[in-house]
Amino acid sequence: MKRRLSHLDAKGTARMVDVSEKAVTRREAVARGRIRIAPAAMRLARQGRLAKGGVVEVARLAGILAAKRTSDAIPLCHPLALSHVDVELTPRRDGFVIEARVRTSGPTGAEMEALHAVAVAALTVYDMVKAADKAMEITDIVLVEKIGGKTGRYRRK
Repeated sequence: MKRRLSHLDAKGTARMVDVSEKAVTRREAVARGRIRIAPAAMRLARQGRLAKGGVVEVARLAGILAAKRTSDAIPLCHPLALSHVDVELTPRRDGFVIEARVRTSGPTGAEMEALHAVAVAALTVYDMVKAADKAMEITDIVLVEKIGGKTGRYRRK
């Protein structure tokens, strides 16, 4: 039996899924990613000596805003009332690990919001550090965990 994608109608046209009959449940998602930065540029970021200022706080706030505005960037995402968004940037020798945690209660969501938060936080780091390192790499953006909804719990292995 072929499984039909829920974002396609019978003609194969993209559509927003109708979630009006789905149960409202508490939902949470965690996503993670990395941005790799040259050691010299990372030293500048750690010392707060970048021309654009403190990278961690600006990227953290950009990630929070991104989670809240996911439906503006991803055409078929439903707008969600988020009850919590947390974005952490953990410095490493070669860049940052970025993790976002998003919570909501509703008929859908949280995964895309967490992934979007990580992606935009990483892009913000890139924007702030690019004068010192144009060869940065944004990598490994993944869903780490999802709780709630019809499928229950997912945890990345």
